[in-house]
Amino acid sequence: MRMRIFRPTYSSFKRVPETGAPSPSYVLVSCALAALLATGGFRVGLLDIPSAYAEEATEESTSAQDESESTDETEAPVTGSNPDTSVPDEIDPLTKEVERTSQEYDAANERLAQIEAQIEENEAALATMREDLPEQQERAASAYRAQYELQQESPNIIALFLGSQSLQDFIRNFVYLDHIQAHNAAEIERLQNLKEDLEATQASLDAAREEAATEKESAETALKAAQEAREERQRRAREEAARQAAEAAELAAKAEAAREAAEREAAKQAEEANADKDGDEDSDEDTYDPTQDENYIAPPTETLEPPTADGADWSMGKDAFIAEWGARIDAYLAGSPLSGYGTTFAQAAWNYGVDPRWSPAISNTESSKGAYCFEPYNAWGWGGGNGWTSWEQAIDAHVRGLAAGYGYTITIANAQKYCPPNWEKWYINTSNQMALI
Repeated sequence: MRMRIFRPTYSSFKRVPETGAPSPSYVLVSCALAALLATGGFRVGLLDIPSAYAEEATEESTSAQDESESTDETEAPVTGSNPDTSVPDEIDPLTKEVERTSQEYDAANERLAQIEAQIEENEAALATMREDLPEQQERAASAYRAQYELQQESPNIIALFLGSQSLQDFIRNFVYLDHIQAHNAAEIERLQNLKEDLEATQASLDAAREEAATEKESAETALKAAQEAREERQRRAREEAARQAAEAAELAAKAEAAREAAEREAAKQAEEANADKDGDEDSDEDTYDPTQDENYIAPPTETLEPPTADGADWSMGKDAFIAEWGARIDAYLAGSPLSGYGTTFAQAAWNYGVDPRWSPAISNTESSKGAYCFEPYNAWGWGGGNGWTSWEQAIDAHVRGLAAGYGYTITIANAQKYCPPNWEKWYINTSNQMALI
């Protein structure tokens, strides 16, 4: 007989009936009167009423509890999971390729976004420069003319000195003429600087556009490689799930045949024992029982179907993929603590190349979609002491762990690895939930 380990949840506590139970004050007074009368050797039938009533209430409570446990059998999370959260020494090459190409695609897109922002800044600067250019050209032209006229008409320094009435008048006239020349020279220089800036910004814009084209091509190459890797994992996972389901069906048939044979053998031995009560002592010798082996995994008791096809189209591109699957997962998680995190699940599924339905479905099997977490933000029973600080961090870590340690999607072997003591029920419940997304 296999041991089932149950984690305490809110639904596992006994529920007290809301109506039909005597009030605390009534019970207290009744108990006091019963003790008092018992010391005097009296027995009052009236006092038996609360007792009978309490027994009836207890029966109702027991019935309600049984009904609650029966309901929880289908609604409460499957307990007893002990998933292997270790990362294998040799990770599947396709798993590495998916993560690598996903990172390359994101990096290329980020760089492309930066370049496009730089292009916008350059184009805005060019527009401003082009608007300022005619006015500055006019100012520079006026400065050229004024400078020429000043050079032609202004006296030399000796004539300026002789024509001044005083030294102060000479200094004032000299500073005035120098200021005019400096102003004209500055206007001409501004025009030259504006033209140089315009040419440099245009060159930078052209270079940024060329770099953007290269980055776009790089992103498209990374996207194509990531799509091919994901599609190959998806194909292999479907084949492996189907193969394991077929093997499980064969094991179930063999187990049923063995059970029937054991029952016939037991019946035969019982008949022989009754016929010869002085049977051999050898009949009492212990025989090997494989169910006592700590690594024993019972065969399935019923036919297990492979999971339904996820229908994930990895060729549609990251944004379209996240938009589609984010909405589907959000609809599935509506009303739960994980509500609104569909995009986070979809993005993690894209980044690590995992069936986008898998992690959300496990959250239902393990914690009713985050309602019964045994560690902070841990909706998946993901190992002891594995708590996180946010749903975003938790979702990304769980999906990445599935990709590295379990593969693309649910299989019978994965269920046995994730929930050894109750793998068959875990597999059926999780697969059924995946079909709902």
